This record gives sequence, C-alpha cells and structure tokens, in this order.
Amino acid sequence: MEATEARSRLLGLATERRVSLAQLSALIGRNSAYLQQFVRKGSPRKLDENDRRTLARFLGVDEAVLGGPEEKSSTSGKPDRPEWIAVPRLALGASAGPGALDAPEQPVGAFGFSARWLRQQGLNPAMLSAIRVTGDSMERTLFDGDEILVDRTPGQLRDGIHVVRLDDALLVKRLDTGRPGTITLISDNTAYRPIDLPSAEVLVIGRVVWKSGRI
Repeated sequence: MEATEARSRLLGLATERRVSLAQLSALIGRNSAYLQQFVRKGSPRKLDENDRRTLARFLGVDEAVLGGPEEKSSTSGKPDRPEWIAVPRLALGASAGPGALDAPEQPVGAFGFSARWLRQQGLNPAMLSAIRVTGDSMERTLFDGDEILVDRTPGQLRDGIHVVRLDDALLVKRLDTGRPGTITLISDNTAYRPIDLPSAEVLVIGRVVWKSGRI
C-alpha cells in the first residue's frame, strides 16, 4: 500500500471511530501533533512498526490498512486476528461522589484485552475506553481507584451503571429510566440519596461493562 493511502485510511478511521489524531498520538506515546504531521505533511514517511501495531489493534483493523505488511493467513486460510486489543486509558476520572470536573480526554496508557473476549461480549474495541473511579458513592460495587471499562456504543438506554456528564462533571451512577422524561441517578452507597433529573440535562457517555481494582 502506498504511504498516501495509509495516511488517508488513518484519517478516515479516526473520523469513523470519533477519536482525534491527537488522542491517537498520545496512545502511542507521541506528542499531540505527531499523527497530524504524518497525515498532513507525510512526516514521518511511514509509521514505526510498534506504533502501527498499537494503532491497528485499537482501531480494529489489519496492519496492512495502515501501511504494514499483508496479514498472514492461518492454516484454515483465514486471516489471523490479533490476540490482544489495546483499549486507551483516559486521563480523567468519573466521580462516585459529589462530582469531579472533567479533565482533558487524552490517553495516558492502555489496557490490553483479549480480542476473543471482547468479541464474545459483543464489544467494539473502537468504542471502548477505560477511566478511573473517584469517590465512595458507588461502594459495594465500585470503589475509589477502581478502573472501569466504558462502552460508548450508541443505542437504546438501558438501566444499569453508566458514566454520565452533568455540565463539566463526570459521574458514575446506576440509572433508572422507568419514568418518561426523567433519569434517576442512583448510588449503591445508601448514604447518598437518588437524584431525579430531566433527561435533557443528562448526557450519557457510556455503559460500564467491566471493572478492575486492588484487593
């Protein structure tokens, strides 16, 4: 594949996945303008092998799409799929307390997830991100310092634990959508009372589908 086509493909994938080139640059440990220069100015001429592999896994495509060698076929004649997917860990926290101001949504690393497990769960890697829980309002389920995997796939809102935005604050709460026009934010810690809000005031970022934390 020609370098110009690889640059075009990268830009198209970033747009499709709703992630900025600056965010992708941070994901591979580069300065925020790195991939912008690659796409717009052709510098560097081609992606470093490790950078290309990380981007391909995050975007859910074969490395050949980004200018790498053609994917090798397995003995079954079908292309091998990557075993692990890098899901970006964002430099922000979702408050399980009174509310935390949103920080810049820049990746500060990544978690590796089994590609097979993600497929079994019906999760699209391009729509996933990991963030940290802060506060105690979701205790018994989520604790301060836990990392949660958030699925941002658009769809019909269901009851469950979600990350939501209120003004400039991010919260992680259990949602009750049983009353038309109203969303109730519920804390698993009974010391916190439920909060009823008009649906229009609550921006649902995504559903929490996994958590990790210290023992």
